[in-house]
Amino acid sequence: MTTTSLPRTGLTTDGLDLTTADPERRAALVAGFPFPFPNPTYRYSTNVEPAGSAVVTPAGQWGDCVVDVDVEYAAELAERAEILERDPSRYAVLPHMRVACWDAMLCLMRELAAANPATMELTLLETGSRPRYRWRNDVLGIDTTFTYGLESTLPAEPLAWIGQQVQEDVVLLDQREGELFGDAGVVTFAADWSFGFDVGMSFLEIHGPVPRLHAEGVITRAQAFLTRLHPGEVYRRTNWTLTIGRRLDVSTELYDQWGPDRESIQLLDDTAFGALVHLRTEVQHLIRLPESGAVMFLIRSYMLPLEEVARVEHWRTRAADVLEELPQDMADYKGIAKYRDRAVAWLRAAG
Repeated sequence: MTTTSLPRTGLTTDGLDLTTADPERRAALVAGFPFPFPNPTYRYSTNVEPAGSAVVTPAGQWGDCVVDVDVEYAAELAERAEILERDPSRYAVLPHMRVACWDAMLCLMRELAAANPATMELTLLETGSRPRYRWRNDVLGIDTTFTYGLESTLPAEPLAWIGQQVQEDVVLLDQREGELFGDAGVVTFAADWSFGFDVGMSFLEIHGPVPRLHAEGVITRAQAFLTRLHPGEVYRRTNWTLTIGRRLDVSTELYDQWGPDRESIQLLDDTAFGALVHLRTEVQHLIRLPESGAVMFLIRSYMLPLEEVARVEHWRTRAADVLEELPQDMADYKGIAKYRDRAVAWLRAAG
């Protein structure tokens, strides 16, 4: 992948891919970008809606499938493999979640096949207590027959294997006595949090550091909504932040590598600032799995540099409005307080 031509900046993002210089890839990223601001102000909310319908934007559309395969598929899967090799704690499955992992794998295969029928296919070969399936993923050169529930018929544990075939991070929430617990997952692209630290925690504990969620009752309403999900129901919501550089992995484990950029970014000229600061949207899908009853939480991260955001006039003005009005405690939590004023000024001046 080629990158934009920028001078050496002194940031820890030096040497990372920024925005691709390939015009077709750039156009595809813009066309499929899930711009996260429907309103000129932003506050935390459950903001869930039924999944699977397309959202039309001034640049294209997104959302017509639950599991999205785009032009970054090969690059992001390669990055995931490198992260897991370096830090196995990004994948964890507590013993009681084995059934949920098989459940999740089959669900993700069906979603992949539905969205990419020309290149991916799940075929039921035999029914019964131990169904047999054939899974084909031509993009990755996979053609495997497996018996559901029998790990010896797979190349790896079910969640680990399917996690290497989707761009989404996956968290499986077990439901016990009206509460949810993050008891399994593969998370390599966390935005300033740590799955390895959070695994086994309750849903309320995981979201404890987020300002306003508890005081305003948002997180308790969110848990109540999730516990009422019926098998097969799929909902989605969006979340957002800003990321410096095209860096998917901004987990707390690597804070020493990316945290200093929040200071250094202000020393750069406007060209470098617009290329390096990315609007990062998470499209989160929430699915009640049919066999295990677990809730699958999918987190897909999309990033677009401000220089591309600004080319869409509605996005430019709306992003500036939201960033400018955002309360200080929320800006602090998102880690953007040190440079959000400059981001607002940059967006205003780009018109």
